[in-house]
Amino acid sequence: MPQVLDPGKARTIDEFIAELRLLKAWAGNPSITEITRRIHRVWQRAGRPRGEWPARSTVGNCFQLGRRRPNSDLLLAVVQALVGTDEAVLSVWRQSLRAVLGEAEAAARVSAYNRLPPAPWPFVGRTDLLAQAEPLLAGEDGPALVLEGMPGAGKTSLALHLAHRLLATERPTAPVLFANLRGSAPGGPAADPAAVLETFLRLLGTTGDRIPYDLDTRAALYRQQLAGTGALIVLDDAAHPQQLRPLLPGIRGCRTVITSRYALTGLGDTTHLLVHPLGPEDSVELLRATAGAERITPDIPAAEQIADLLGHLPLALSVIGRHMHSHPTWALGDYYREPLISLALEDGVRTALSASDAQLPTGARRLLRLLALHPLQEIDTCTAAALLDEPTTATEQHLAALTTAHLIKCAAPGRFRLHPLVHAYAEERICIDEPATRIRQALGRLLEHGRSREAAIRPETRTLRTLRLPIPPHAAADDESTLPQQLHPGRVLAA
Repeated sequence: MPQVLDPGKARTIDEFIAELRLLKAWAGNPSITEITRRIHRVWQRAGRPRGEWPARSTVGNCFQLGRRRPNSDLLLAVVQALVGTDEAVLSVWRQSLRAVLGEAEAAARVSAYNRLPPAPWPFVGRTDLLAQAEPLLAGEDGPALVLEGMPGAGKTSLALHLAHRLLATERPTAPVLFANLRGSAPGGPAADPAAVLETFLRLLGTTGDRIPYDLDTRAALYRQQLAGTGALIVLDDAAHPQQLRPLLPGIRGCRTVITSRYALTGLGDTTHLLVHPLGPEDSVELLRATAGAERITPDIPAAEQIADLLGHLPLALSVIGRHMHSHPTWALGDYYREPLISLALEDGVRTALSASDAQLPTGARRLLRLLALHPLQEIDTCTAAALLDEPTTATEQHLAALTTAHLIKCAAPGRFRLHPLVHAYAEERICIDEPATRIRQALGRLLEHGRSREAAIRPETRTLRTLRLPIPPHAAADDESTLPQQLHPGRVLAA
């Protein structure tokens, strides 16, 4: 069997069936009738009752895309009819099908409700975004509203706060639908839009026997059920436009609020608002709300410095605020620098960033780690290309992927900046994922690039974070003498 036939690379039922179609072509493209006869012969020898033998049309359906509840027993029988009794080959297809069905089962588990989760508390600031969002959702023909931003920026809190405010001023009979689409959920697939639609239709009163099997037909019935209702739909943590399109009502009077970590494009009539970190005053207010006024009010300058070191990220501010509340013996000065960053990463921020990091292409993930070697200041495309040792065009693609995931910010055309906590996360990962030799080589390219542009990094521009490079066990003492002092492995390097 040619290597191009690799069922193990399938991640969805449709991808598995695409491989099955290739297998049929490899096997000489037998007719559906012939495949059905082969299955009948095998099942007859196995003593299976004739009533269980599949009809020709049922076998033909095994090659159709868009299947939601495939018969795994019949799919494996089709594979056997095409490859014969080679148990090694059958085992590969059997394992692939089990993995695919496991993913499909996980994707079919959805969290969807006909009510909103509780309003977030505490909720501070965001007056600018609320002022933009509320008029958009108040009109009869308002577009779907997409709230996007980096992990931990407070998109879900803003969406729920906005939705609860809308419900407080409207008639209580309008349907409310909420779904967690799990676009950035660690260790699992995003929610299947067909499964979300099935739950939504049931919540709207459609009985199970009236729910269509086909995704497009389900979406059409969903829109039909929403017509004239003035429904409010909140779709939290969207993964990509393909997941969202069937769930958008596109109905006059229906309002839709979407949150996502990714820059979603191609959605038609949608308005996008960037959920940025909080302003300095709101950051201190969030610390006060979570830590308690008695912890923050006596030393506002210290609280302002803590908020600044955390990059004003709401998730990190909440984490530190809760720690302050539960550790009253810590002075605010005890949180500066290393304890502050470590605590923020350990209690939620690292998990949030890691989930987005896992979705990146390989080149973008490596560039994110290498950006930890650059000071916490703007970096241009050419400098990033020098770090990565790749052409500028390839580097631009990696930077675009990081920007789409809101893990870096485009400060100006061709210039980018990392959030302080993303920089700290990258520092952690580079020492885990990159060997010391490649780190030293990247540092060498960075310094050479700086010298060639007469823009060497001044010591006073370095941040307070440090990066420790491991000493390779085979490194000789005289090896270090050939490196610039700041590149010696094992020494503390100002990042």
